[in-house]
Amino acid sequence: MHVLVLGAGVTGVTSAWFLARQGHRVTVVDRQRGAGLETSFANGGQLLGRGSTPWANPAALPKIVRWLTQADSPLRFRPRAEIAQWWWAARFLLECLPGRTRRNVERIGDVLRHSQAVMAALREELDLPFDELRRGILHLCLDEAGWTVLQGAGMAGRPPGTELLDAPGCLALEPALAGSRVRFWGGVLTPGDGCGDAHVFTTQLADRAAGAGVRFLFDTPIEHIDARGGRVVGATVRMDGRSEHLAADAVLVCLGSHSPRMVKPLGIRLNVYPARGYSVTIPLDDPACAPSVSISDESMKIVFSRLGRRLRVAGTAEIDGFGTQVDTARCDAMVRRAFELFPGVARTDGITTWAGLRPSTPGNVPVIGRTRIGGLFLNTGHGTLGWSMACGSGHAIAALISGRAPAIDWVR
Repeated sequence: MHVLVLGAGVTGVTSAWFLARQGHRVTVVDRQRGAGLETSFANGGQLLGRGSTPWANPAALPKIVRWLTQADSPLRFRPRAEIAQWWWAARFLLECLPGRTRRNVERIGDVLRHSQAVMAALREELDLPFDELRRGILHLCLDEAGWTVLQGAGMAGRPPGTELLDAPGCLALEPALAGSRVRFWGGVLTPGDGCGDAHVFTTQLADRAAGAGVRFLFDTPIEHIDARGGRVVGATVRMDGRSEHLAADAVLVCLGSHSPRMVKPLGIRLNVYPARGYSVTIPLDDPACAPSVSISDESMKIVFSRLGRRLRVAGTAEIDGFGTQVDTARCDAMVRRAFELFPGVARTDGITTWAGLRPSTPGNVPVIGRTRIGGLFLNTGHGTLGWSMACGSGHAIAALISGRAPAIDWVR
């Protein structure tokens, strides 16, 4: 069977790899000049393998109301005259209900656990170098009230093996925090988690996939998906200045935030909306001053990931349409925080900034599965966890397209 994969980000490339391993003929189409050049390019780098609490949860509501009035808040909602944005926001409030949140946590955990196992097998098989560190993620608590909660009931419901560390324990785990100008009270270590460079992984796997027979069409904008008689027959793309039809037996949409636009003409309404995030990448002068454990600053909702001789700092979420302009004030704040936690980590020159669109569903559960159009499949809506979920969701959708039962039981 010929499968057309739309999108060459980490989700599209992993899907293509596993489809090719199932014996399919695979073509990947992307408007960019290479793989992983949009959302996968400079994300936070964290790799979660156990669980994650979605943004939409009962405890988040009072925080969100407060954040909406703060210019430097981790989450910013800028109202626009777009039905899609308000539809997303209304469903977000619904997903804050306790029952919905419990279901979403379970489904997110299903994908993360499967993805960690699939990535481990893939890493062993292919020996892909992508600056991976698997020493866990340290979630730093920087206020006394939060630390008091953690010491009490705050550990309830956390994944097995999670460790509660006081300030000396955090320093023993991560000596680079010894010079911190910010006081921290303690933290939570989630062992088995880690970090790595999603862009490097994506380009490496794309090269291996091409060597295994996957065809990549870059610099090729996708105009629309073609369907006839209730079934897809391929897609129309722009090649050499003219429209060309690419015939296919199945089409897999891995276009991130742009997925709803592509499937809407077929009558499919997909509640995925972009959440713009920012990152800065800091070249390291003295690696000894940089963290060797990935760190989450729970007060500012930003993450720090060591990627070889670079430190990636990322965070924030802006529900504000499809723009990718960089907010320099946001990035400057992340740089300041990096130098507060890790003084002397680097010079201030050579720092690069980036903004990308995270394709987010209201409940943070990705959309993986078939549609009512025959031969049309979706693998999108991974939000902030696309890097962590890519291998598992790609493996699951490849199984479904191949007529096999996916390892994630709710993918259908």
